[in-house]
Amino acid sequence: MRKDVYERMRYFVLEKIKPNYSAIARQYGVDPRTVKAAYLRAQSGETTVVRKRRSRRSKLDGYQDIIEDKYTAGCSAKSIYDFIVEKGFTGKYTIVKDYCRRFRKVQTKKATIRVEHTIGLSAQVDWKERVTMTDRNGVPHTFSIFLYVLPYSKFKFLRLTLDQKQDTLFKCLFEAFKDTGGIPKEIWFDNMSTVVDHKLSDFHHHRFNERFLSFSHDAGFHPIACRPFRPQTKGCVEALARTMGRLKPYDGEFSTINDLNDIVNRLAQRLNHEKSQSNNQKPVELWAKEKEHFRSLNYDLTRYFDSVQTRKVSRDSMIRFQNHQYSVSPNYIGKEVEIKPATDGKAIHIFYQGVEIQKHDLTNKQFNYDPHDKHAILKSDLMEDKTDEEIDQYMLNNLSIYDQIGE
Repeated sequence: MRKDVYERMRYFVLEKIKPNYSAIARQYGVDPRTVKAAYLRAQSGETTVVRKRRSRRSKLDGYQDIIEDKYTAGCSAKSIYDFIVEKGFTGKYTIVKDYCRRFRKVQTKKATIRVEHTIGLSAQVDWKERVTMTDRNGVPHTFSIFLYVLPYSKFKFLRLTLDQKQDTLFKCLFEAFKDTGGIPKEIWFDNMSTVVDHKLSDFHHHRFNERFLSFSHDAGFHPIACRPFRPQTKGCVEALARTMGRLKPYDGEFSTINDLNDIVNRLAQRLNHEKSQSNNQKPVELWAKEKEHFRSLNYDLTRYFDSVQTRKVSRDSMIRFQNHQYSVSPNYIGKEVEIKPATDGKAIHIFYQGVEIQKHDLTNKQFNYDPHDKHAILKSDLMEDKTDEEIDQYMLNNLSIYDQIGE
């Protein structure tokens, strides 16, 4: 029985006051029957027994400060657990995770200053890395999504990519500039290797990659690298990355990577026409005003990504370019080849060690095969026991079969 309730009832007995059980129960947060039982005990002169709880030592004792410091720095519960195990912690991961969860609840109650963004000043860039979705045939596709957001208007630009190379970053930035109507004064980047030279940087001082610095100078924006473990410094693009969960319903609902690219583009359009929770306005409406404050686009930036690019020939004897696949001879499987776009932008030339080995017109088809490559691929695998004449006849009778290879 609670001692405070009992002492209150003793007062009522001594003063010969009839208590209101319900009112006192509400005051002390107990059941009215508990109050009545305490009153009857006080009337009979029976004393209450207060049991002292035995304090139990927690395995977290001595580690709470470390856990809180690391969690505040942005470390995950699992990484903190691994860290304190090396310092002698003998408990299980579960109690560390539970402690972090309780600490997180305390953190969420702390006030956060909302920053007012200046019109036309900045953009934020990041990647949603290595997303895997399955097509209708059960084939998994792994890709990344380039994320670009304008903090003032909350206008978003998304682009599906198959790698995160520097040339791809430059091309995505150029397309973002073109799509959003110009270039802001500054752009915030994550601590990505295509932007920051990690060998020459430390936690407090970032050293930008020289080629990236050259691109930013020619484009006319000031690059800013975010501090590691401080996602709130680029909160808009972090929130956009979480929004990519809206792609999940399309898992198993597309046929090709081009279909998936269309889905990503439609998502971007929807996001730009939905009211933002932060300002209750549509990004596309604020962007119409913001784009007037951007610097004009320098089209000479295309030289940073339209130059020679390298690709590794896949086991299917294909290379990828702009989300489409183009064939080369099976002799180059596993080797690095160079791709150079034609000056008119309508074709690509493929080189190996400086020698041109193939040329393809750019198309909207996902798979593009040269007839000689088709013949060589069949000869090397599916029809290795057939003659050249039989293979040619087979190809003539099955002109569309290669549109399905690899799907």
